[in-house]
This record gives sequence, C-alpha cells and structure tokens, in this order.
Amino acid sequence: MHPLETAPLQTEVPIGLINQAQKLVDAGWFRDLDEIVLDALRRFLESHREELMEEFIRQDVEWGLTGDE
Repeated sequence: MHPLETAPLQTEVPIGLINQAQKLVDAGWFRDLDEIVLDALRRFLESHREELMEEFIRQDVEWGLTGDE
C-alpha cells in the first residue's frame, strides 16, 4: 500500500468552531484538530458526491458541444 500523500492547507476558522472542535479532542473523540478537519472534509465530499459528479458531467457535455467552459 502506498503512503497517503498530503498537502498543507491553511484556512481561517471562527473561534467558536475551534473551541467546539477542541472540546471533542479533549473528550477523546478525535486525536487532534487535523483529524476533525479531515473527517469533516471527507464527509462533506461523500455527502455531495452525486451533485458534484452531475456538475462535472454537465460541464463535460457543455464543453463537448460548444468547446466553451
């Protein structure tokens, strides 16, 4: 198995969300804040996969018909 490639991500998050996330870490639900962000991003993408795929297909069809983006 190949190691998972990663890239740094920098963003600003409201303090209230950070505080809530830190409480989950402190309670042992997550190893650290990075794990929470990865889990949240993964869940978001999984829950929107169908919508995203439909949009990608629509863009491909439009490009194929017109050559425009």
